[in-house]
Amino acid sequence: HYMGEDLDSLSLKELQNLEQQLDTAIKHIRSKKNQLISESISELQRKEKAIQEQNAMLAKQIKEREKTVAQAQQSQWGQHQQQLGLNTSTSFLLPQPPHPCLNIGGTYQEEATDQVRRNELDLTLEPIYTCHLGYFAA
Repeated sequence: HYMGEDLDSLSLKELQNLEQQLDTAIKHIRSKKNQLISESISELQRKEKAIQEQNAMLAKQIKEREKTVAQAQQSQWGQHQQQLGLNTSTSFLLPQPPHPCLNIGGTYQEEATDQVRRNELDLTLEPIYTCHLGYFAA
């Protein structure tokens, strides 16, 4: 091990030899570094390939499950449609009696044909608050 002050006493040949030793050591270090980097890259490439294979397998499983779910939904929809088809076809065959409009506590009143028909729940909104500041009309 040399310190900077120790180099003053060395001859030119000894300095050149020392420089060559340093160059050889640096080349060895760079070679080892490149080898480690290459091994690391190879390992990462193996991991990447494994992950890609796993990803492809998972994508395949997802597609299979989606296909299974779609088939199950189509089957359920088809059964539902068949049930509706049976129910509607039989209900079309039976005559439907007219339902009179009944009032609770009142008498039977036939609806006028020119009146607007309202639903069973009168869901009209009436203004609750009035604003006297002139912004809203009451």
